Amino acid sequence: MGLSATRSRILLVVPSLIFVGVLILYPILDGFRLSLTDTSLMMPSVSFVGLRNFISLLHDDIFWLSLGHSSLLTAAAVILQYLLGLGLAIALNQRVPGIGFFRSLAMVTWVIPIAATVVLFKWMATPDYGFFNILLTKLGLASYTRYWFGSITWAMPMIILMHVWRNVPFYAIALLAAMKSIPKELYEAAEVDGAGSLQRFWFITLPAIRYTSVIMIVLHVIFTFNNFDFVYLSTGGGPVRATEVLPTYVYQQSWMYYALGYSASIGVIMMFLLIIFTIASLYYIEGRERS
Repeated sequence: MGLSATRSRILLVVPSLIFVGVLILYPILDGFRLSLTDTSLMMPSVSFVGLRNFISLLHDDIFWLSLGHSSLLTAAAVILQYLLGLGLAIALNQRVPGIGFFRSLAMVTWVIPIAATVVLFKWMATPDYGFFNILLTKLGLASYTRYWFGSITWAMPMIILMHVWRNVPFYAIALLAAMKSIPKELYEAAEVDGAGSLQRFWFITLPAIRYTSVIMIVLHVIFTFNNFDFVYLSTGGGPVRATEVLPTYVYQQSWMYYALGYSASIGVIMMFLLIIFTIASLYYIEGRERS
């Protein structure tokens, strides 16, 4: 009876294993295999080149530029998203009339498709009738008007702003749910002991939402570091590669220069960087829980 039950459990798991293997494991392994070749869409023959693609990356200035931009974009966007999302979660956690409506309203920017978000921001950034330039003109700063996505200085901040504008509500709702799970008795006991609002937030709220915070940060680091849509649809990596990030560089190598092997090596590097970050984050959670 026990053996039959074990076989039944195994049979139930097999479809999931096949799904994971076909849709996740195989593409990863094939991508790694591709990175060790000189595969090109322009050449039918394929040769094994070992680590030559990875060695070439060490001397590729555009790769290092893209890596720096990806790191800057990810760090700035995720930090701002978390801090603003935490502030919004605290505001939505207050007991005021109509708060349920505002909680629903807060999710609007997150449910808007990325393409629509980019179109909206590009419209607001236009020189003649864009919201940003009209606002500057009204404030007497007409000399500062420009096409913001066409500026070497301001194109990357605009992309960061789009990430923040879209994802802050998701942070807020996730952190709000974590705050709602904190027993009220903890706050009441702390208040009886004379703890102020800041102390209750620092010693009760923050530790209680730590696990959710780390998970949200890890997920959005992965999303932002791999994100292609925002940059490609808004600037395409320009102007003058001022917003070139690793995903757009992978796209260029694959579909503009047809260097599939070389682009696969960039993808492998991105994957390993994110794996290292994820493992470090999980060790942080485990270490904090043990302490």
